[in-house]
Amino acid sequence: MSARVGGDFPAGIFVVNLTGAFALGVLLGAAVPERAAFLFGTGFMGGYTTFSTWMVETERLGELGEPALVLANLAGSMLLGLGVAALGWHAGQALA
Repeated sequence: MSARVGGDFPAGIFVVNLTGAFALGVLLGAAVPERAAFLFGTGFMGGYTTFSTWMVETERLGELGEPALVLANLAGSMLLGLGVAALGWHAGQALA
């Protein structure tokens, strides 16, 4: 994805983490049994999303002297992540 978008912003990591936040929201909103939520939430979604790469990419943007992209990556991931997790939770509620 990053190759298609171009530029220094880690768009692929950004999208993976947002889709993971949405999926986790769906999982929790659907009131999946606790053990299954733990397994899929920490196991599968923990492997799918990538906190460490997000931080490495943010640090790389800092080294490149891109403070606006650092802020966009940090704040955008956090704020949009919370937003899409909430949307996922509502979608999960509709499925339950």
